[in-house]
Amino acid sequence: MIRELRAPRREAQNSAAQGGPGPSRGDVTMSGSKAGGNKKQPFELPDFYVPWPARLNPNLEGARVHSKAWAREMGILDPPESEGVEVWDEAKFDAMDYALLCAYTHPEAPGPELDLVTDWYVWVFYFDDHFLELYKRTKDQAGAKKYLDRLPLFMPVDLSPPPEPTNGVERGLIDLWARTVPSKSMEWRKRFFESTKHLLEESTWELYNITERRVSNPIEYIEMRRKVGGAPWSADLVEHAVFVEVPDRIAKSRPMEVLKATFSDGVHLRNDLFSYEREILDEGELANNVLVLEQFLGCDTQRAADLTNEILTSRLQQFENTAVTELPPLFEEFGLNPIERAQVLTYIRGLQDWQSGGHEWHMRSSRYMNKGGAATSDSPLGGTLPGPTGLGTSGLRILWTPGALGLQRIRNFTFVPFEPVGPVQLPEFYMPFKTGQSPHLDAARRNSKEWARRMGMLDVIPGVPGGYIWDDHKFDVADVALCGAVIHPDATGPELDLTACWLVWGTYADDFFPALFTYPRNLAGAKVFNERLRLFMPDSGAITEVPTNPVEKGLADLWLRMMESLSSNARDLFRTAVMNMTSSWLWELANQTLNRIPDPVDYVEMRRRTFGSELTTSLSRMSIGDELPAEIFRTRSIRGLENSAMDYACFTNDVFSYQKEVEYEGEFHNMVLVVRNFLGVDSAEAVSIVNDLMTARMRQFEFIKKTELPVLFDDFGLDDAGRAKVNEYVERLQEWMAGVMIWHQTVDRYREFELRADRTPGSLLKNVGGPTGLGTSAARLASQFAKLNSQPSLGQ
Repeated sequence: MIRELRAPRREAQNSAAQGGPGPSRGDVTMSGSKAGGNKKQPFELPDFYVPWPARLNPNLEGARVHSKAWAREMGILDPPESEGVEVWDEAKFDAMDYALLCAYTHPEAPGPELDLVTDWYVWVFYFDDHFLELYKRTKDQAGAKKYLDRLPLFMPVDLSPPPEPTNGVERGLIDLWARTVPSKSMEWRKRFFESTKHLLEESTWELYNITERRVSNPIEYIEMRRKVGGAPWSADLVEHAVFVEVPDRIAKSRPMEVLKATFSDGVHLRNDLFSYEREILDEGELANNVLVLEQFLGCDTQRAADLTNEILTSRLQQFENTAVTELPPLFEEFGLNPIERAQVLTYIRGLQDWQSGGHEWHMRSSRYMNKGGAATSDSPLGGTLPGPTGLGTSGLRILWTPGALGLQRIRNFTFVPFEPVGPVQLPEFYMPFKTGQSPHLDAARRNSKEWARRMGMLDVIPGVPGGYIWDDHKFDVADVALCGAVIHPDATGPELDLTACWLVWGTYADDFFPALFTYPRNLAGAKVFNERLRLFMPDSGAITEVPTNPVEKGLADLWLRMMESLSSNARDLFRTAVMNMTSSWLWELANQTLNRIPDPVDYVEMRRRTFGSELTTSLSRMSIGDELPAEIFRTRSIRGLENSAMDYACFTNDVFSYQKEVEYEGEFHNMVLVVRNFLGVDSAEAVSIVNDLMTARMRQFEFIKKTELPVLFDDFGLDDAGRAKVNEYVERLQEWMAGVMIWHQTVDRYREFELRADRTPGSLLKNVGGPTGLGTSAARLASQFAKLNSQPSLGQ
């Protein structure tokens, strides 16, 4: 299994394009297209997990007739000679049959609504091919930017008049926008605008990678594919097609965002499997998960396709798990009335219809390779049960294979706590950045320990077996002040004291939570604990609530010490980051209650929160003030830098803390364990793969810094001072990653002799232990927090 996954072990890569020193699994630079004369299907289609039956809309023929007439009217078919290239002819249009796609994905839409939805999909596929012909094939980045910058003008949220269109894409967008948004709320319009804008604008990411012959890493690819691939846009359009709206007050909640993300990943990964031949072999595309896994794992195409299908299945099962386990409490928490609950459930059914209908269409469309697969297998487990065939009968055809039945789900519930895994052999980490150490470290150690004692963090806690969360020895071994000194090397004495206290607070809170709530499985108490933390972070004035534990007392003290130095915007940013971190511990608790090892994609995205990474980056932003436009921090380039840095730091902790968490704490929220479980490899191989993910993310960080930041500076017209501020922020992220690595390599917190001296495997923690790990707290808090008092702009 391991040899199959890893052979050939590694492939040579262009280090200059990657920003890295040598061969490693990760982002790669393609030396040329894989296109060639061999038209044999490049892999056998896997046995897909399709848990919901596909149904066919009876208005199909009407939509076919309407969509062709509309395409001609818009100039998508038979374009004027003045507009140049003809992207589609009538034969190609008929063969792709987007009306069939929409009839499958929206089986209950009445005729006029199906016509509208079909027009949207004709438009979006035409845009994709139009952009390919005009800009991807020619690698015209300047023309592509000008082309894409115009398109938002044709989507006025306030319905103001758009400019005159110049091509079929613009004409179609004007028409569709006017027919779609007037019936929806302003909140929905904004969501749909953003999804459509991302779908259009992020096409430049694909173009840039094609120009550089660069294949992205797996984490980057999943993240960016959601925007480029357009499935979040499809999810928004589902609301229109089923005549409901998700209540705006829950639209940004974790359950609703996960449902949209898993829906999107399912749509895109399925498409990648069917479109590999067309995109990679014929068009020279690089944005395909099968290719990404081929390059990252160094495996053959069939293995990469099978793994892509495994991820697809996992994402669909995450969708199911979220709908069943997270929606009911969400409804109660936000007090949704019966009509609102019915609307959400109708929306979810619409997403399910899309998944199954989209699969059925891919099996039939001439656009994709769709021959073979498990349904034609001679294996005893292959094939389908006898039954009818033809259009509209997919629900009666049961594919009788483990993959199609989704039996991979079982492995996620097989974790056995306190497994003896032993210490891992640490790999050679790729760390291109350096950091220093504050000269005030010794004083910060003394002062932060005295502060912890005043807050009660070294006292006995009632109800905790053994009596304490921390004692003096555990405090000293963690040495969080060292973490502060290396992630904030230029701190003054008072600045480092404040940084160290924030690190102490986060580390203690992360140990306090599992001891009091995770192992007792006290979800209700955990939610109360989490919500109370807001009371100790007011916008202004004194804190009136009386703290009931050291976590609340420490947060109240630190908030009052820094509140006056923060602007209103900075306070909101910081408060949200704190709450995202502590709320994510509820997600870990829910998984522990179910004994469910997380889906890999969900784990990566939630790990940034459980690690406190969002808090760290928000504090770094505060340290450079409010002088930069907020929009800069929402750009793909800055988010790419932040997420790459977050993942590198998170995975650093997971490698070092693997034995501590798995063997001594019975914990499975660890990337090494998640990879081991998902790929079926041993611990050593899982560590190697996680290290390669770290390397890939670090190289992505370097790549963005080198190639995208200069473009960002020009796009925003930043002067020298503005550019210096952005560069300072990037330098803070570099120091943070380097400091996190140094701290893990220095302290004894994760060494086996310390683990054995502290407790025997599973003894105390069977009752009270839980996920700790300073990387889950110390490295994640406030690398630049102490700078706040030295930034006058924050208090003005």
